[in-house]
Amino acid sequence: MSITNVTIAGGGTLGSQISWQTAFSGFNVTVYDAFESGIEQCKDLHQRYAKIYFKDMNATEQQIKETHERLSYTTNLANAVKDADLVNESIPEDPDIKTGFYKELGIVAPEKTIFTTNSSTTIPSMYARVSGRPDMFLALHFANQIWKANIGEVMRHEGTDPKVFETVIQFAKDIGMVPIVINKEQPGYVINSLLVPFLIAAIDLMANEIATPQDIDKTWMIGMGGKVGPAAIMDMIGMKTVYDVCKLIDKKENTEISAKRVEFIYKNFIETNKMGLIIGEGIYKYPNPEFMNEGFLK
Repeated sequence: MSITNVTIAGGGTLGSQISWQTAFSGFNVTVYDAFESGIEQCKDLHQRYAKIYFKDMNATEQQIKETHERLSYTTNLANAVKDADLVNESIPEDPDIKTGFYKELGIVAPEKTIFTTNSSTTIPSMYARVSGRPDMFLALHFANQIWKANIGEVMRHEGTDPKVFETVIQFAKDIGMVPIVINKEQPGYVINSLLVPFLIAAIDLMANEIATPQDIDKTWMIGMGGKVGPAAIMDMIGMKTVYDVCKLIDKKENTEISAKRVEFIYKNFIETNKMGLIIGEGIYKYPNPEFMNEGFLK
């Protein structure tokens, strides 16, 4: 099995990063998003990443030019996957939306196409059967700002073909990731099994008015030596993803505490369109967030 043509489903925070990194690594990439606004957002983010890669990754002008040339965009799923060797999905963290997506994908994708999910909280076996090709279904999960946090968590389910598993592990290496091989399904993989409880604790502190986001971040940055705190991390992830994760947790726990988190994120960020770094404002305002000020930790 070889990978040449890759389709990234979802043009948001992670989808835009994965598609750019994959094209930068030499693969032909098609970005699919169900909405034209999502495509335009992705294009804008790709322009931003070009500047970041030029500055922080020592990319040449020729590399940036070739990366753009390898990228294409569409709102038509059948066109997006007609030549795909691998699909990586980064659509909203809603099981119903994902199920519908994989049902359609299984119909329109070529037989050769490997399906991978970048879902933060759900597991491959939830969608493997409805995709119509459980043996070619697994997870390939990325961290935010993948040009720096370059891990690729490759997680199989019981029905994943071992050859497909190895192909995706190699693909992760080929796009500059360090593969984290997970042989048993775990919601949240390794990174989110550690990260989500950390962020939930911060949300509870904010929602219950125990501490401000700034003081929470200061505490973590000073006390534990972190470069950023949980509030800043939420902005980087995107508040829509944070909201979706909180809803999933609330659906599972169904407690007053879990419901309060959902309400807090919705009223303070979703309803007010403070969606995080991706649009320039979330908990902090960008491009010059308060936590990066010289005097923030004093």
